[in-house]
Amino acid sequence: MMMQIFHKYKEMILYIFFGICTTAVNIIVYYISFYFLSLGTSISTILSWLLSVIFAYLTNKLWVFHSNAVSKGSIIKEIISFYGCRLATGILDLCFMIIFVDCLHFNNMLMKILSNVVVIILNYIFSKFYIFKK
Repeated sequence: MMMQIFHKYKEMILYIFFGICTTAVNIIVYYISFYFLSLGTSISTILSWLLSVIFAYLTNKLWVFHSNAVSKGSIIKEIISFYGCRLATGILDLCFMIIFVDCLHFNNMLMKILSNVVVIILNYIFSKFYIFKK
């Protein structure tokens, strides 16, 4: 019974699992950049975005959506689509952090987590229906 449920929702389960892992990469890199390297909100957000997007592309391509892109052209198109969509949600994340942390002085780690929730939902929609569509 559990295996039937897993197979029925495998893509969603794997996306959630790797989304959590990607979020962990994002938050850990942000934390280290902000608190240990003192890079500030914007630079820490950009660095955490960059590393988490690389991680997300590889996990989404290989284990979540099982991309069949193998030719040079199809891989380039897939990468451009993926990074383009992630850039849009990365800009949203950056704006969110600047507004709520730098301007309104909310707790930066709480805002980073809340921002990631919104970003994960939007990234799934982009990945499922645009980037890795069957």
